[in-house]
Amino acid sequence: MTTEQTFRLERYWLQRTGSLVHCSLKAGIVNCCSRTRQTGLKRDTLNTTKTPQQDEVTVIQVEQLLKNPPDGFSVEDLTTGYRVHSDPEKSMVLIDDFNSCRGKIVFLNSMGRKVKMQNLREYTSMRKSLLSKKICLLVSACEENVSVNDENADNGARDNFAKEVIKQFVVSIDGNDPFIKWQMEKGLDWTISSVAGESYRVDIDLTEIMENWAAKNSSIITDTLTKVKPVWRDASFTLKYYSDALFDFAHWFRFSKRKFSVSISYSS
Repeated sequence: MTTEQTFRLERYWLQRTGSLVHCSLKAGIVNCCSRTRQTGLKRDTLNTTKTPQQDEVTVIQVEQLLKNPPDGFSVEDLTTGYRVHSDPEKSMVLIDDFNSCRGKIVFLNSMGRKVKMQNLREYTSMRKSLLSKKICLLVSACEENVSVNDENADNGARDNFAKEVIKQFVVSIDGNDPFIKWQMEKGLDWTISSVAGESYRVDIDLTEIMENWAAKNSSIITDTLTKVKPVWRDASFTLKYYSDALFDFAHWFRFSKRKFSVSISYSS
């Protein structure tokens, strides 16, 4: 039996029996097996909320990172922009190249915001990194136009308003933190057990982390010294698993698209 066949059998077993969730707690490790139906989870969206310690999430402005890079990062000043180096053994950077007022910024060793996997080995490596390293993502705080709240505005008009970027941040979450690790494991296992086909896509959303951080750290201050409540953009990353199945209809018709959130609650 090949490795891929073994992996498919494991996925089939998860789909039939539910997901095995390894709950890592600071007081110890509790292994709990639960059926998806019994948890009351929606099929397409998984959300979890608890209150852990607050040292597992760090947020830094891009300008500050370039001037004074944190531990594990170094910045190379080029004539056309910047090149940011990171330690791949400690951090998993999921940031695409982007342009700023300082020029083009390139994060070396970055896997990009959308990560593709094509076999069990790549999936296993990605999962191990998610559960053991610091995950770094570029997010944008946007200013919401007051007209967005107009009840007469349609959805398209609302989407077109909150697009002015105030500031950009690099958020880092510690995948090895017991609470975040528990959420990641639960979300990944739920994804595999809930999809019908071989291939799938899952979006991992950090919006609630940024909203809670902004609430704790007051409003974002714009260049005009005006305080605003930000609307967060690009606060997620995507994992795409592609199998070699010839007739993966669930994936073709976008039935294998999933999403789950990683969240924290800052204590007052």
